[in-house]
Amino acid sequence: MEKNTFIEELEKLAQNEDVLMASREVNELKVRFDDYILEEERKDQVALLNAQAEGIAYDSIDFKPFKDAFYEIYSVYKAKRKEVIDAKNAVETENLKAKKALMTQLKDVIENEENIGAAYGAYKEIHEKWKAIGDIPREQRDQIQQDYSRLLEVFFYNMKIYRELKDHDLKRNYQLKLAIVEQIEQLKNKQSIRDIETSLKTIQNEWEEVGPVANEEWEKLKDNYWASVREIYEKINLFYDERRTTLLENLEKKKAHLITTKAIIDAISSYDSVKTWEDATKNLLAIQENWKTIGFGPRKENEEVWQEFRAMCDDFFAKKKAFFGTIQEKFTKIGDQKQALVDQVIALKGSTDWKATGEKIVALQKQWKTIGHAGQKLEQKLWSDFRGACDTFFNARQKHFEEQDKQLEVNLLAKQTIIQAVESYVVPEDKKQALADLKEFTTSFNTAGRVPLKDKDSNYLAFKKAIDSHYSKLKLEGQEKDQVFFQARIDTLSSSPEASRLFAKEKAEIRQQIEQLKGDILQYENNLGFFAKSKGADALRKDVEGKINHSKNKIDSLIRKLKMIPNE
Repeated sequence: MEKNTFIEELEKLAQNEDVLMASREVNELKVRFDDYILEEERKDQVALLNAQAEGIAYDSIDFKPFKDAFYEIYSVYKAKRKEVIDAKNAVETENLKAKKALMTQLKDVIENEENIGAAYGAYKEIHEKWKAIGDIPREQRDQIQQDYSRLLEVFFYNMKIYRELKDHDLKRNYQLKLAIVEQIEQLKNKQSIRDIETSLKTIQNEWEEVGPVANEEWEKLKDNYWASVREIYEKINLFYDERRTTLLENLEKKKAHLITTKAIIDAISSYDSVKTWEDATKNLLAIQENWKTIGFGPRKENEEVWQEFRAMCDDFFAKKKAFFGTIQEKFTKIGDQKQALVDQVIALKGSTDWKATGEKIVALQKQWKTIGHAGQKLEQKLWSDFRGACDTFFNARQKHFEEQDKQLEVNLLAKQTIIQAVESYVVPEDKKQALADLKEFTTSFNTAGRVPLKDKDSNYLAFKKAIDSHYSKLKLEGQEKDQVFFQARIDTLSSSPEASRLFAKEKAEIRQQIEQLKGDILQYENNLGFFAKSKGADALRKDVEGKINHSKNKIDSLIRKLKMIPNE
């Protein structure tokens, strides 16, 4: 129920013309209003504590204006009700005096009026006034009505003219009163005690308004009437007795909660961690929830136990607030450190440098574990953000490598097809065509892409074996053979998954050969100096010069080969 609904309902009840009829509903509304305020204040307390735990601002709700507005209307209603009750009591007192005066007049008519017509007229006037007077004090109503009824019976019995109408009226009154008894019997089937009480009062008034019945039927009819009335009152009394028992049982349940709550409060000195405080809070909130389900106790005692319970709850939450105030600074510091890690992971989550970024994120995850806890509410959000960013990167990396593995399988199938084509290739007589075909095979194999790691070596060796077998069948000589075979070697090395390493090794070996040849040339040139001083050394000099020229030619060839190697 919204707050304004309480005020609107109270205003509606307060405007009821029948103030007394609305009294019970107003009292019940006030109890519900008090429970509602309690619950809303508790929620506000919990919200404030949660906000403080999360380190966010929170404005507490001020219920005073609302309570003041409600109780202002309630006070006006109470004053109005008192005025109505006082006025009602005054009216009933005056009505009692008026009825007693009418009874005196009727008695005087019975005793002194000898004219039947005048007596009957006086009776009619008295009776009309009697009916118009209204309620009198409840404690005297039965006796006054009985006395008046007896006077009526005496009056009618004394009226000679009444004897002619007596039988008819008595029978009619009997039927009316019999119907009234039946109405009372039917009240037993009603469930609402409030409806039963209201209806019974109306029916009893009707009973009193009906005239007398025959003496021989009166006693039995009267006994039946009062027997039925007593049964209804017994039902009403039983309801209130059972209600009283229920109220007492509810009170005992609430007192048991007071004992449990006091045990929680007494143990506060042992609450030295967030977990112990949260466990205690969980227990206390469970008690509060169960408290709301118990129902009302006797009005006075119910208010007393409620005030005691509320005071203990307020004490608990005040001390909890003080405790969390001391650790909030620590949580805030840890939260800032973890937020920094979250920011770093978020900055990395879109990277495609799978290896390096993966290592960085794993390092951040290890660092996360060493920082500590940032408080229940803040920790959950930080962890969710951190874990979400990590998952984004690792899921993307997994998807990338899964797609890459699929492509490697496609590449493997393509290279296996090329190897089969090379193996089934027949070298043509046209040497130029053969070289072009073999180079095309090598180019196709190299551009087919990477293959799964487990297949890369066997796949490369199978291709190298097949292509080398065809090059060996070509009739090549001299420098052409040397150049073609070296180019074929370079092309084949390009097919290897370790091409960069093999190219580097190849360059290192060629440079080593060049340096060796340069050393040989230097040695040969030194030897020529000795031959120039010797007689008959022309043949030896020419041999050395030939070796020098051969080495220089070989160096030129090696340099050309070096230039043929790609810069991987």
